[in-house]
Amino acid sequence: HFFVNKQPRHKMTKTKQRQRDKMIERERRVARGLPAKPRPPKYIPKDLPVINAMTRQERDDESKRFDAAAAEEMKANIVAQSEKEENLRFHFDGLVMSDRVRRVFDLKNGSQREIVALQKRRGMELFQLREGDTGSSAVQVVALTTRIQQLQTHMAKHHKDKSTKRGLDALFVRRRKVLDYMERKDFESYRKVVKSLGLVR
Repeated sequence: HFFVNKQPRHKMTKTKQRQRDKMIERERRVARGLPAKPRPPKYIPKDLPVINAMTRQERDDESKRFDAAAAEEMKANIVAQSEKEENLRFHFDGLVMSDRVRRVFDLKNGSQREIVALQKRRGMELFQLREGDTGSSAVQVVALTTRIQQLQTHMAKHHKDKSTKRGLDALFVRRRKVLDYMERKDFESYRKVVKSLGLVR
């Protein structure tokens, strides 16, 4: 007879052992007066009543007050910016020069690209947290919105430019992700940006 030396299979497999350990643990919990399965972290029972700390009218009033304060702050920022800005080409603001030279470097003589770059820079300065801030979420949303408006103007003229349409869709997604992050982390700044830029959310 041909004999094959096989190892005898244990009746208690690893899966059965694991299941048995779970059953033993559940019995121990029940014996101690606890639920059979442990609750997940931050568990909220279904029958727990939801208590609103504020009425709807109070919330609406608070929202109106916040919007009014944000509008006043934005107006103050715009006034302060208009006082210090000279709008000269090549970042020549603040230099002492004659009127004839100043007219040469006036932004009216600039290209469309320079005008868009200035609009973007001024919009970003309104939401900066500090001098030279280009990375905060609000500033990123302003920069993306400026670029989106620029591409929308282009698409209005060139309907069949599919590659630009694809890039525009990608910019919409990027802006939406940044806004979702702001909504989670910094809701006041999120509301301010959405109201100021007139975004539909």
